Amino acid sequence: MTERITEVAVGATRTEGGTRTRSYRIGGASALPGMGDAGSRPLVALEICDDPALWPAVVLEEVGDLAGDLAGWARAAEEWWNADLVRLVLTSTRRRGFDDPAAAGRAVEEVLAATGLPLVVEGSADPALDTEVFRRCGEAGEGERLLLGTAEAERYRSVAAAALAYGHAVVAQTPIDINLAKQLNILLRETGVSHDRIVIDPYTGALGYGFEYSYSVMERVRTAALAGDADLAMPMISAAQDSLTVKEVREAPDEERAGTAVEWEFYAAFAAAVAGAGIVCVRHPRTVGVLKEAVADLWEGAGWP
Repeated sequence: MTERITEVAVGATRTEGGTRTRSYRIGGASALPGMGDAGSRPLVALEICDDPALWPAVVLEEVGDLAGDLAGWARAAEEWWNADLVRLVLTSTRRRGFDDPAAAGRAVEEVLAATGLPLVVEGSADPALDTEVFRRCGEAGEGERLLLGTAEAERYRSVAAAALAYGHAVVAQTPIDINLAKQLNILLRETGVSHDRIVIDPYTGALGYGFEYSYSVMERVRTAALAGDADLAMPMISAAQDSLTVKEVREAPDEERAGTAVEWEFYAAFAAAVAGAGIVCVRHPRTVGVLKEAVADLWEGAGWP
């Protein structure tokens, strides 16, 4: 295997035209993890949201009043929990009757003002809202090299347009299928989004609820890319977002629920990193530290072959 995964820039410092205190280049691997040059260390993103009513209860119990303070939550992601990035999920856009795209832009501005970390934005899941929501988000983060998502096969033009207009990268999500992932990347490139502005999201099922299938598809994507398939030679992002709502977490005894949530989320995220993900996203703040420690040990310590 001699091909290399394309590097994608996320975040922009002042010298790069933005205001972030750090920026990253994800990708760059020329081998599978554990078998050679695995590229940059996987980054850990803490997910926050602008409408906590639609967020896992086990996380709300942990963050307390921060759930109602978007800026404070974002600041804590950096200063308390030491996340590498923040992923803002615009849950407000999922509410029935949502009609305020400008609020999405304001949420992006609020998070950018509160933290110097690079920002991943998960926008609307409604094609009727996509164009304006992504435009507002893209405009609010102009110059900051956001990672905007998600583009899907039936709704990719709006996010692509916002990324092209305001200088961002795109998350391309498909439902655990290597062929669909390749097709979506081709569609994005045909709209003008270059290789170095696409991050693949192969979709990640929760541990015990289809994760092994997600893992195998991630490995197939990476193997095909390293074997020379340029349409799959982009870094990957993984967010096992259902991990904290599975039965095992919901029905755990009160005194064990937080620990179970962290364990369930950790093992899915860590396995995704081993499968080749360049960014792994988690929601429980306590998952961040243990995940970063495990990844660092594997990439930089004696635990890496």
